[in-house]
Amino acid sequence: MSLPALMLFCAFFVYPLIRGVGMSLTDWDGMGEATFVGLSNFERFFQDARAMGDIRTTLIFAAGSAILLNLVGLFYALLMEKPFHGRSAARVMIYLPAIISPLIMGYIWYFLLQPGRGFLYHAMEQLGSSFQLGNWMNDYPTTMTVLILVNVWQYAGMTMIIYLAGLQGISSDLREAAMIDGATSWQRFTRVTLPLLMPAIRINVVTNIIGSLSVFDVIMSLTEGGPGYATESLSIYIMRMCYGSRTGYSTAVAMILFLIILVPVLLSMRLTRTKD
Repeated sequence: MSLPALMLFCAFFVYPLIRGVGMSLTDWDGMGEATFVGLSNFERFFQDARAMGDIRTTLIFAAGSAILLNLVGLFYALLMEKPFHGRSAARVMIYLPAIISPLIMGYIWYFLLQPGRGFLYHAMEQLGSSFQLGNWMNDYPTTMTVLILVNVWQYAGMTMIIYLAGLQGISSDLREAAMIDGATSWQRFTRVTLPLLMPAIRINVVTNIIGSLSVFDVIMSLTEGGPGYATESLSIYIMRMCYGSRTGYSTAVAMILFLIILVPVLLSMRLTRTKD
């Protein structure tokens, strides 16, 4: 029964992975003959200052996005679990950005936040406000903050849906029993709700880490990796190397990115393992 799924997995994951490992050991330019170069591609990567900067940007973005996505998503889920008028509409509005292409969403935010001529800049100017938006693209911490917040704004709804499903799977009898025993709201959350949410937390942490470490669209649309290569992620670096006739080298970088993603995913799965 599992054979069709196994065949698809081998065809679209195992086989490309094996081919990628072999390709990463060559100097193939994507067109001509490939020549075996051993580990020189990997050595070149770790000697490239631009690549090291890309690793830093990718890790900072992933850490900020993964943490905020889970905190904001859990907050939304706890808020949307309570019955109130218009709850369904509110859930739809929170989730709606997640179904829009991240590239399009990035361009929309760029037109809103564009320094000196964006919609927000002109809106503040028309209102006669003394507050003026600075050129956030010239400052690395500010640029990374904007990128992370835009990503969190778009995908917090997806995280919320998974947490909502987890909350709805928790029996109300457990919470009522804790309340009768005199547990405070914080104690009920930390001793009852949070432990039983561990499967949902595990799913969200893993998916958010994978998505954040492989980020491409939001950075490409908002900053294109600039100024210079300051906010370039490893995914953008791989794309530019590949189209720069350095296919073998870009494949080696892709293998490194695969390992960078694999380590925190395995660690988070270990730490969030469900216990009786």
